[in-house]
Amino acid sequence: MRNLISDFYKAFHQLDANKMTSCYHKDVVFEDPAFGVLEGKKASAMWHMLCESQKGKDFTVEASNITENSAHWEAFYTFSKTGRKVHNKIDATFEFKDGLIIKHTDHFNLHTWAKQAIGFKGWLLGGTVFFKKKLQSQTNRLLNKYIVEKKLPN
Repeated sequence: MRNLISDFYKAFHQLDANKMTSCYHKDVVFEDPAFGVLEGKKASAMWHMLCESQKGKDFTVEASNITENSAHWEAFYTFSKTGRKVHNKIDATFEFKDGLIIKHTDHFNLHTWAKQAIGFKGWLLGGTVFFKKKLQSQTNRLLNKYIVEKKLPN
């Protein structure tokens, strides 16, 4: 499974969402602090949205410490809403079914991310449940809009 995880991050580095999501089982469950829990086609749509939004920008991803069921990865990009530089450090865990990723969980410090992406307000509120719920609401609203605009099945 180490090769599958490695292929996933190579595709992410190339912003190739089709290749990334080909590593996912159709019943995949993805979870992270920014989106919460996404299942199946919605999880795949999230990668398509993120890759599409970063093409031609300063986004890069570096994966390391890839094991049979985990990886460390770091994302470097400019947060579009504020123009602030972000260096997010993420630890991912994976579970598999039928040779594909069935569960993908990304862990990162949301407060640290918020301080970088948003600045003072992120420093002040980024560690709160209120902030996490508001962020997840916003990211899911954007994802739902993307699914409708692209006429993707959800």
